[in-house]
Amino acid sequence: MQDNAVDHPRRTTAPWNRCKLIGPKPPLKTREIWSIRVRLQVAQRVRDLALFNLALDSKLRACDLVALRVGDVALNGRVRSRATIMQRKTGQPVQFEIAEQTREAVGRWLEKKDLHKGEPLFPSRIDRRRPMTTRQYARLLGFWLHAIGLDPLAYGTHSLRRTKASMIYRRTGNLRAVQLLLGHTKIESTVRYLGIDVDDALLIAEQVEI
Repeated sequence: MQDNAVDHPRRTTAPWNRCKLIGPKPPLKTREIWSIRVRLQVAQRVRDLALFNLALDSKLRACDLVALRVGDVALNGRVRSRATIMQRKTGQPVQFEIAEQTREAVGRWLEKKDLHKGEPLFPSRIDRRRPMTTRQYARLLGFWLHAIGLDPLAYGTHSLRRTKASMIYRRTGNLRAVQLLLGHTKIESTVRYLGIDVDDALLIAEQVEI
């Protein structure tokens, strides 16, 4: 009887996630935030400091952050304390606060670059009329993390989006507020995004006495 079985050669294609860390990227800790800020200030990286601070405050996805225009955050050269944009992923509006130190950093960047309404807030170095790409933003984040001794592969742009949201949740336990700030349409998405588990819930419960 003839054997019709065919021997297939062993696959040599490496899996896409080989040597890569997958799963939710962790948020930054307070000391790590300030380590990056201080380094950017000392190095006088005006753009990078404005981008870093605004990424934390806005809690925006990378695609929405780099797409910001001057008019989204400033009026007549004055940076607003609150802003609203339309999210690309959901098509829904989301509001965010801009803290004082972030307003100062963004204001210095607007002045240095002489940016005006209608122009990208963080323009490409190649073409001022176009915003920087999400890849360039991720690459900058990698530089910042490496500078303070963190492994860039362990973090991502979602780490900055998640940082302040996680802090707000842990301090207040107000999941609905975090949902609104992140622009999620479903509360379940916020739960998964923050990685909330039973220990988190018990920790919040232990802080409440009746």
